[in-house]
Amino acid sequence: MDGMSGPHVIRGSVSLPEAELVWRFSRSSGPGGQHVNTTDTQVELRFDLARTEALPEVWKRRALERLAGRLTDGVVTVRASEHRSQWRNREAAAVRLAALLAEATAPPPRPRRPTRVPRGINERRLRQKKQRSETKRGRSPKNWD
Repeated sequence: MDGMSGPHVIRGSVSLPEAELVWRFSRSSGPGGQHVNTTDTQVELRFDLARTEALPEVWKRRALERLAGRLTDGVVTVRASEHRSQWRNREAAAVRLAALLAEATAPPPRPRRPTRVPRGINERRLRQKKQRSETKRGRSPKNWD
């Protein structure tokens, strides 16, 4: 993989192992003239999430659970074809995969601790409602007899 820009870090010291990435190239669709018809610029990057040893076990379980809808036999697939050069599409696919795994392995958010509404806020709200009610009552006609 000469020419590729370094390891793609997922989070902390964990990065995508180059040996576990499977690359596939095909012709991109869309405009591009003769260039599109002759070069395999579309990139499909596959990473076997279920069998990888690169991720800590907790991360792997979390990612398998969160990406369940995207996986095919435990393999996550990312495509890139927005650039005209294969090299740039390879970069885009690797970055996209790293970002996807970083998001899927992130720890769950801390649970919300329920808090009580302060008494002062409730009292102010009720006072404002009463004031508004008085204002509206003052607008209505008293006696039309």
